[in-house]
Amino acid sequence: MLGRISEVSSLPQRSTVRKKKKPAPKRKKRGFFRTLFRVFMVCFILVIAAGGWLYFAPSAKNTRFLIADTLITTQHRHWAKYIIGEEELKHRVSDYTKRFEEMGDEVDTHEIKPEPVKEAEHTPLVQIEEVTGSGYSGYVMIVNDPKKVRLGVPGKIGSGEKVSSMVARTGAIAGVNGGGFADPNWKGNGFKPIGLVISQGKLFYNGLGGKKSTQIVGIDKEGKMVAGNYTLDQLSKMGVQEAVSFQPRIIVNGKGQIKNAAEGWGIAPRTAMGQRADGALIFVVIDGRQPGYSIGANLYDVQQIMLKHGAVIAANLDGGSSTVLVKDNEIVNKPSSQYGERYLPTAFLVFDDPENAKIKNIWEGLDPSKIDAGKKRSQ
Repeated sequence: MLGRISEVSSLPQRSTVRKKKKPAPKRKKRGFFRTLFRVFMVCFILVIAAGGWLYFAPSAKNTRFLIADTLITTQHRHWAKYIIGEEELKHRVSDYTKRFEEMGDEVDTHEIKPEPVKEAEHTPLVQIEEVTGSGYSGYVMIVNDPKKVRLGVPGKIGSGEKVSSMVARTGAIAGVNGGGFADPNWKGNGFKPIGLVISQGKLFYNGLGGKKSTQIVGIDKEGKMVAGNYTLDQLSKMGVQEAVSFQPRIIVNGKGQIKNAAEGWGIAPRTAMGQRADGALIFVVIDGRQPGYSIGANLYDVQQIMLKHGAVIAANLDGGSSTVLVKDNEIVNKPSSQYGERYLPTAFLVFDDPENAKIKNIWEGLDPSKIDAGKKRSQ
């Protein structure tokens, strides 16, 4: 018995065991930091290797230009010089400008032939479908009667207006952002359009300055889409009713103008307008700058979507954080701006009864050269 008691009493107590095991967490802590350091070093080496490939490998040339073109479409355009160099950046922007101008020069000869509507058929005025591709998600909106579209403008002087607000205020059933605008430091008030604004057959805004012509996107009195490079006199003779200035035209006479993705002007949120041979208007709205959902599309992607939907003419509209689609007073897409919708000067609006749409010229009597594009909006 004494032997057994002696053996039992010689066993360490639980408290003693715990005390001896206390230093273990320190070893685990050191192991954690060692692993973290190794992960950091691996990531650092991979970044250096990727950077070396991106800047020096001939095979990375297209990737460099893709990154640069994407940056050019953002407020961080100057960052592109760190990817391709300042001289190459200037050359690339100049080259795009020249090509976009040339893409608007071919004479458009398309004609629209509305299909007769059968008495038993009822096609909705507006139809929306989702569209997806490599890295992008968005929507295609078909407006089956092009004569139901009017160009909307803000309701008060000194500030742009959200498309959702324009839709609600005017009683429209749908709306898409329109033309570009002066946007200093990406903090513009959305009140100073670039180029021309024509609504209901009237010239609302003329910001051409000394220029004789501009690339426009619009609709004439017969519902035919008009896009390309035109003078004010030509637009008047053509009976253009609704129009904004923007570029480039990406489809003319049924042919795509952009040869491949490399010429697609980077990846970004996109808005574009096109028309089928039967007269139906096609609006493509692509979301972007949202990893995990949609990075964005290039203009070649948009062109191919348009061709797939039967477009015989199509043109780019303002994109980026301006891209928005509204239907029945609800925002359909996901605008890329962290602040939601932007304040814009123009939008293409769809009405059941467009003749009763009340759209007033808020720029009447104002000198475009004296409009402060960066002045803070009044609340």
